Amino acid sequence: MSHYNGITRTALAAALTAALAAPAFGQDSGSKDTKDATAIKTVVVTGTRAFNRTEADSMAPIDVLTPTDLKDTGAANLATALRTLLPSFNFPQPSVTDATDATQPAQLRGLSPDETLVLINGKRQHTTSIVNVNGSLGRGSSPVDINAIPINAIDHIEVLRDGAAAQYGSDAIAGVINIILKGGAEHGSVNVTRGQWDGGDGDTWQGGADGGFNLGSKGWVHLSANYTKQDPTNRAGPDTRYPGDPTYGQVTFHYGLPETKAKQGAINFQYDLTDHAQLYGFSLFNKRDVHAGGFFRSLSTYADSYPGAAATYPNGYLPIENSSIRDDSEVLGIRGEASGWHYDVSANTGGNHWKLNTSNTYNYSLDPDSPTGFYIGTLTNRDKLLNADFSKNVDMGLSSPVTVAWGLEYRHQSFTIKQGDAASYAGAGAQVYPGYTPEDAGTHNRHDTAEYVDLEGDVTYNFSAGLAVRHERYSDFGNTTSWKASGRYAFNDTLALRGTVSTGFRAPSLQQEYYSSTAINFVSGADGQLVPYTVRTFPVDDPAAQALGAQALKPEKSHNYSAGLVFTPLNGLYATLDFYRIDIDNRIILSGNLVGTDVQNYLTSVGIPFVSGGRFFTNAIDTRTDGVDLVASYPIHFTGSTLKLTGGFNHNATSIQKIAANPPQLGLNGLTLPIIDRTEQGRVTDGSPKSKTFLSANWSVGNWQIHGQATRYGQWTSYGSTSASDQTYAARYLLDASVAYHMDDWTFTVGGNDINNAYPEKSSDANNYHGILPYPSSSPFGFSGAYYYVTAALHW
Repeated sequence: MSHYNGITRTALAAALTAALAAPAFGQDSGSKDTKDATAIKTVVVTGTRAFNRTEADSMAPIDVLTPTDLKDTGAANLATALRTLLPSFNFPQPSVTDATDATQPAQLRGLSPDETLVLINGKRQHTTSIVNVNGSLGRGSSPVDINAIPINAIDHIEVLRDGAAAQYGSDAIAGVINIILKGGAEHGSVNVTRGQWDGGDGDTWQGGADGGFNLGSKGWVHLSANYTKQDPTNRAGPDTRYPGDPTYGQVTFHYGLPETKAKQGAINFQYDLTDHAQLYGFSLFNKRDVHAGGFFRSLSTYADSYPGAAATYPNGYLPIENSSIRDDSEVLGIRGEASGWHYDVSANTGGNHWKLNTSNTYNYSLDPDSPTGFYIGTLTNRDKLLNADFSKNVDMGLSSPVTVAWGLEYRHQSFTIKQGDAASYAGAGAQVYPGYTPEDAGTHNRHDTAEYVDLEGDVTYNFSAGLAVRHERYSDFGNTTSWKASGRYAFNDTLALRGTVSTGFRAPSLQQEYYSSTAINFVSGADGQLVPYTVRTFPVDDPAAQALGAQALKPEKSHNYSAGLVFTPLNGLYATLDFYRIDIDNRIILSGNLVGTDVQNYLTSVGIPFVSGGRFFTNAIDTRTDGVDLVASYPIHFTGSTLKLTGGFNHNATSIQKIAANPPQLGLNGLTLPIIDRTEQGRVTDGSPKSKTFLSANWSVGNWQIHGQATRYGQWTSYGSTSASDQTYAARYLLDASVAYHMDDWTFTVGGNDINNAYPEKSSDANNYHGILPYPSSSPFGFSGAYYYVTAALHW
């Protein structure tokens, strides 16, 4: 691909250096987590329906992460751990972004967070009900809440870095993350961690336990529980907006990680009904409470107009958003073998419930009788699935039998908005987050059915191939068909070439079709500074939205291409190099904030007062993403010790190939607006680093284990409404280190992440909101500085 001619010599050198390493790969629960020549022979179940496909001979790139890999990161949640371990995984931690503070999205291969499919034990996981509508990565998406899954319930994770819609259906454009839960009755653990961030804030306590028991001689149950309490961090600068204000020069904002409490649990079980039939199931539960601040309201902004507010808050006030999040997943199925066919029939239900209350706030429209706290409303979504999967090895006269797989799926989805209390949406609504109105409220449903066929086998001793086709019918937009062709050719036992070509799709979510709300957003003005607007997010079928250019949503359509090399010499080195291209047509994004006097006058004329702007979802752009992944691992065995080197490199670039023209109805209403403004365009193309490199080492000697990792995050750019407020942030290096001591069944660990206390480059005067928000919210590693922790764990 000619695109890579521009990669600098420095990046190439880093990539070659990273060939010494890669994310470690999975073992059975309870086994020693070593990376040697046999580890890459572990059978994988993601991206294949063959019975014996291993990670090393997979036809598409796949990484397998073990519990030890997750533990070595020192991360308090799963998304942070994946950011550390996967070179193409990006997880910024934005602040002052409303609901996004509570459920922070992540992305794979530079694409939208909702273009990655997440599975639990191979079963589709539901998305969050929250819609990310503010200016952060994943704006407009409602992805899976990865942090709802307890780390200590995980046996291993398989990450397929390839399009797989033909195998799994909607959303699998960037890849698939398959989380395999711990099982069995033999193993268990108890652990407790205490951590703290730079500056002495963000105290973190985390404790967890897991273990199992037998169900007679035919089955087992494995239970996991986890609790996390994290105090907030704050990196806000002093507020110097209003000289003479009682809080002038003080730190009035909260800008950092929010206060969080999370309770999580998991149950995984199986029971042999007969010698050829097995009952299985699992359930996960997550309850998380998050308290995050909005923009501080200074006394000078309301004292003259709202005397009741001035009497209530004589020194200004910081509104607090109190999110209560509940997730649950339940799966029950029967699998076994009959007449030579392996079958798996299952029922799956799961959902997300987000309830928002605000405190320490005010509704100026009710002055002087406004409450100071409001119930804003509730969002819920629910998925229900029925799956029937069948597979069988069939002798077709080739080098080995061909795995023939086919299956059926029925899926029902619902999305509900419940209105807030009347005071929350009266007039202009409560400050920081006006309540959901009766017009917003409602329940929306759809269903779809799918059928697939999947063939995979060794055509010759050296050549393997696969073909998958999937057809789906959605009740709201019709039919779609996807296919995928894969191949792998082994030149010898050391070197193999692999590649895939596929089409894919992502159905517009119910949230994108029907979400409706009014919020107070701070939009970048002509001078780059943030200006408050009351912006309404319209459903695409709203007449006002259609007058502004909204149209019925279509599914995204993708074409994925990948080609790579697998290097497995006998000395234990394992390295893969994969190039990829992902073209997406009709990509669904949230339009820019359409604001200004003309928009406000138009909305008032159609019966929508108190609103100064609007936005809606649209299939407005076609994009192309080109990238390369290099991952590897190399164990070195010494007398009495082992050194395992791991690492990876990703270079990724997205360009906009086409922007749909503004619809003609805008002109009929006298409006000329860019539906996709330059800020949104920049977020898609340059909002995350184009490169990321890491190198890590694990040295095990006697009872000691010493771990270290260096990670380089490449530069990224934040776009403003004009080029004068654009800013490119410099690359940064982060160092992580830990020392663990094993004593019998106990392990004691002391460690730190970002021990060099690297912060992102500070934002310029045009982007730091009067110096109050000094760091970019888009930073790929956050902006809280170093994190230190100690852990004690018991394993059996």
